[in-house]
Amino acid sequence: MPVFFQQQINENTRLGVWKIEETEAFFKGNVPVHREVTHPKKRLQHLAGRFLLQYLFPDFPYELIRIADTRKPFLPDERYHFSISHCGDYAAALVSRDSRVGVDVERVTDKILSIKDKFLSPEEQALFISEPSLPDPRLLTLFWSAKESVFKWYGEGGVDFKKQIRLERFNPSQGELNGYFAPAAHAFQVQYCFFDRLVLSWLV
Repeated sequence: MPVFFQQQINENTRLGVWKIEETEAFFKGNVPVHREVTHPKKRLQHLAGRFLLQYLFPDFPYELIRIADTRKPFLPDERYHFSISHCGDYAAALVSRDSRVGVDVERVTDKILSIKDKFLSPEEQALFISEPSLPDPRLLTLFWSAKESVFKWYGEGGVDFKKQIRLERFNPSQGELNGYFAPAAHAFQVQYCFFDRLVLSWLV
């Protein structure tokens, strides 16, 4: 089984990243499809992400998953809180028995350079980017991923990444990003790690 990364966050919360090397048939034999995904690659990612849920917690009830109007999957009885992300050949899932969660996985590419002004405020750029003329794509991808994790943790949609998710403190030695989420009036701490050209971030 290609479990790329796994971590027990606390006694009730588990995180995993799966490197997708299997065929669609492997996942379909284990995971029910809850919505029609026409693109083969996206369908494989969709199935792998859901497969991870039961890998992390074997009694996870796939059959009870519902999709909110915001497109966030959830369990009506909140037996588990969960978040799923995927990019390329990787799927990530974060599952908790008692806490709202958000997870995001991203590949580092130079495309992030052209959109940094859309998700980072001038204050954040002044605080975290030491060389504005040549920003580090890895850091920019991390900042984007961290805000995605906060967005998924919130789960209600309608969030302005630039104005409402504010990064305030960056602690690379601890793998942490701290900030403030305006819609919920909530201070947050995002954990993260790098795997070569892959960024993983999560929030519990």
